[in-house]
Amino acid sequence: MSTKSDTAEMAEGGQDNGSAGVAGAANAGPVKKPVWLRVFGHDLSAPLFLLLLSLVLFVPGQWTVPPLDRDEPRYTQATKQMLETDDYIDIRFQDQARHKKPVGIYWLQAAAAKATGYNEEAPLWVYRLPSLIGAVLSVLATFWAARAFMGPAPALVASTFVALAIIVGVEARLAKTDAMLFATIILAQGALARIWLKEADERLWGLGFIFWTSLAAGILIKGPVGPMVVSLTVIGLMIVRRRARWFYAASPILGLIWMLLLVLPWLIAIWIATDGTFFTEAIGRDLLGKVGEGQEGHGAPPLTHLGAMFGVFWPLPAFFILALPVIWRERSSALVVFCLCWAVPTWIVFEIVATKLPHYTMPILPALAMLVAAALMDGAGQASRPWVKWLCAILLAVPAVGVAAAAFVGPFVLGAWPSPPGAVLAAIGAVFALAAAGRLLRGQALAALFPVMGAAAFVAVGVWGFVGPALTPIWVSPRLVEAMDTVPGCAQQSARQVVTTGFHEPSFIFLEGTNTQIISTQEAAEFLKNAPAPSAAACHIALIESREEQAFLAAASEIGLVPVVRKRVDGLNINGGDLVDIALYQKGPAPTGTDTNDEQQQ
Repeated sequence: MSTKSDTAEMAEGGQDNGSAGVAGAANAGPVKKPVWLRVFGHDLSAPLFLLLLSLVLFVPGQWTVPPLDRDEPRYTQATKQMLETDDYIDIRFQDQARHKKPVGIYWLQAAAAKATGYNEEAPLWVYRLPSLIGAVLSVLATFWAARAFMGPAPALVASTFVALAIIVGVEARLAKTDAMLFATIILAQGALARIWLKEADERLWGLGFIFWTSLAAGILIKGPVGPMVVSLTVIGLMIVRRRARWFYAASPILGLIWMLLLVLPWLIAIWIATDGTFFTEAIGRDLLGKVGEGQEGHGAPPLTHLGAMFGVFWPLPAFFILALPVIWRERSSALVVFCLCWAVPTWIVFEIVATKLPHYTMPILPALAMLVAAALMDGAGQASRPWVKWLCAILLAVPAVGVAAAAFVGPFVLGAWPSPPGAVLAAIGAVFALAAAGRLLRGQALAALFPVMGAAAFVAVGVWGFVGPALTPIWVSPRLVEAMDTVPGCAQQSARQVVTTGFHEPSFIFLEGTNTQIISTQEAAEFLKNAPAPSAAACHIALIESREEQAFLAAASEIGLVPVVRKRVDGLNINGGDLVDIALYQKGPAPTGTDTNDEQQQ
């Protein structure tokens, strides 16, 4: 692998050092570049290829998959309320303070709503735009970061692994913090890599600006997570190389001042607006709570992330195992040192933290991808033992085949019909994955990447574009809203008043409106008792989940209310996996001409 001076020269000159991603030690000799890599492995064409690949992988499902409980609709609802109230400082979910994460992602979502002209009426896909942009930017930023160490061809391979990773595709479709945070971390690390490689005596103002601005953006999006990843990398590099002077080129004093100038105005404003309670909640309960105990049922033992990465980082783990001998042999090279200082300390911290979610380790993905890309360009996998090739082939093929099987069988399990286009596309993706696995068995690891791209593209379009939206039993909230639209006199969402008991998922609040009330059975009975008789001008509906229905009917009987069921909606609540059966009640008697008995059976 390249020496530090070699890679610094390469980054400055923008040269591709032959076919190998890193100069020097070869595993079984540098491999011949596949056609797609020869065509697109250049500084001008590679970003265009990555942009197209990212859009193919990330766009399907953006406007067809309903809000995924619970985090996503919590963010979108809070942003909607900012737009409704013109309060862009405090963060609230209905009347409750949402003091968990900083304001950055809410501002970006609000900007997307305003830029598209929808404002507070924006559909879900508008709120997802910052995540989509963040995911695409992350892929392109990985290419830029990798170019500090290698030529454009291996940098293209590294960023392709990031684009293909399952977890990146998921976060690209969720209107929350992690995709955009991911982009800020990679940008900061790319600047840091160049600062470290140059070891310049003078200030590197441009790189310093990118570095500190990215850190500030990360703080405004998700607090200390971004600075933690970058700081651990800096400390690791200082320890390994036993010198710290190189970091002065980043202008640490002026940089810190600049970073504070960017983040302090909102921090001061939120302190004033909440009398300091934002920091008590965000740091004392949310952040420290996740460190000490598993929040919201997400606790798990150490090494959980290591196991999860075999799935969420697919297809990278299969190639990483093949690349390990080359990485180990070149462990003193600049690339390996930097990437290990990036990945290992952060991974250890997340393993120690009690709360564990699959996306937590996403910031270390580019470091692993860069290591693998460099090793593949040096021929990693050509001389691997047969059992290693078989293991990697299985790791590569099984997830895609499993998804294809689930795309066909899963809907039947949930009581729905499979989507024919989705099942077929997922099956084609499985065929591509099997073809890629075959190439791994033949020692053609780098050549296997192209069919892997085909597998990921077909699976993404099939699952997100067709299979997911067709799983109607799990999309309870959208079906509730559709059911209310069909109730006589309730077609205008803005005119109806809705309360809910026993079902209070954030997705329903976001879809139905901020004024939706979550109340008790007694309050629901009082709500309908005091409501006017159903008419074209009055639409009052109480949603009662079946577990609360007897209590509601008892409360209604006590106050002389005769409620009438207009519709019933059942399904599977994906949070907890509970079956739900929700009745839409109105005040009786039923409107003239309505067959109440028939409606109760629906």
